[in-house]
Parts: sequence; C-alpha cells; structure tokens
Amino acid sequence: MGDFKNAGQAWVREPTVVNVHDFPGDADGRAVPYGVYDVTTNRGLIYLGTSGDTAAFAADALAAWWQTEGLAGYATKDELLLLADAGGSNSCRTRAWKERLQVQVCDRFGLTVTVCHYPTGCSKWNPIERSLFSQISCNWAGVPLRTWDTVLGFIRGTKTRRGLAVSAIFQPDEYPTGQKITDAEMAALNLEHHSVCPTWNYTIRPRTPVSR
Repeated sequence: MGDFKNAGQAWVREPTVVNVHDFPGDADGRAVPYGVYDVTTNRGLIYLGTSGDTAAFAADALAAWWQTEGLAGYATKDELLLLADAGGSNSCRTRAWKERLQVQVCDRFGLTVTVCHYPTGCSKWNPIERSLFSQISCNWAGVPLRTWDTVLGFIRGTKTRRGLAVSAIFQPDEYPTGQKITDAEMAALNLEHHSVCPTWNYTIRPRTPVSR
C-alpha cells in the first residue's frame, strides 16, 4: 500500500503521480485480503488484514463470515462445504489450517466442515477467483491503493450486473507465522480423510456438541 502503480486504466482529470518502483520499504502498510464467496447467493466477504496470511487468519476469516453472513442465511444448517485452493494459508498439507479450522469454526459453532481442495495449479477453476477477486481487481484498476479507506471502499463498492455484493471487515491484529502443531494436537482433531484423494478431501466434525 502506498504511492505505487496499480495496473489498469481510470478516468482522471490529471495524471496520477506514483513511485517508479514498488519497493516494500516505501510502502505505508501491507494489505492481506482473504475472501469467502457464497456461490448460492453471489455474495462475497473480504477479511482484510495487515499482518501475515496465516492459517489462523484464514480460519478467523471463515468464522467472521459465518457470524456475519452464514448465520443469516443458514442458521438451521450444521454442515458446510468449502472449496479451497491447495496452497496458501489454507493449504491442504498445512497442519495449522486443519487445527485452526477445528477450533475456530467446527468446535466454536458446532459445524461439520468438509473441505475439497483444488489440485495444485488449478485454482483458476475456483469460483472465488473469477466471481469475486477478479471483479474487485477490475473495480480498483488504475487507482493507487494509498489508504485503508481506499482499499475498503473499492472492495465494498464492487458490484456486477448479475447482483454481486461484497462486504469487508478490517482486521489489524497481528498473525505471526511459524505456528507448529504437534502430533498430539493432530491426533486430537476430529478429522476424517475421504477415500478419494484424501489429501485434498476431508471432513472435520465438532468435538463437543454445541446447543442451538
């Protein structure tokens, strides 16, 4: 974030002056967006952080989506299907992702969560890419992202003719990297791998029933 070029075109009265290079040392901050897109309602939520794109951050984003969007439309449901990329903070091989998903979503809300990861290199088929993030990129194209209000404003202002609506939550907390999950913690998860492509497909159930 700062006086950096943002690819695209925008109508302006005068040329916008930006830095020639986008060195991290010249930035005013780091914006870390994590998105959740509901394919049934064409609504998206961006959890905008300032720290690391970690498993804890991703799980918090899902928890925030359930509290603000999910409960409003699916209060009577107790199962959730997630389509996720194979890498990043929600990597199919990351222990911390499964552990945080168990604690922050399954145990906390009493949800049974089935995760289906797209194979490595196939994230372009994930609906969130073409239906949410691509639309946000088009909306802020050509505009330097100098402030948090600018970023949040363009995210929340993203709309399409097909009715896409996007909300955003600003999360300035620190999310340190390098979290280690022990074998004992993994063994304590209520995790079931599917018989087909078990690395990419698994279900996590709450360990303690939650009264509704």
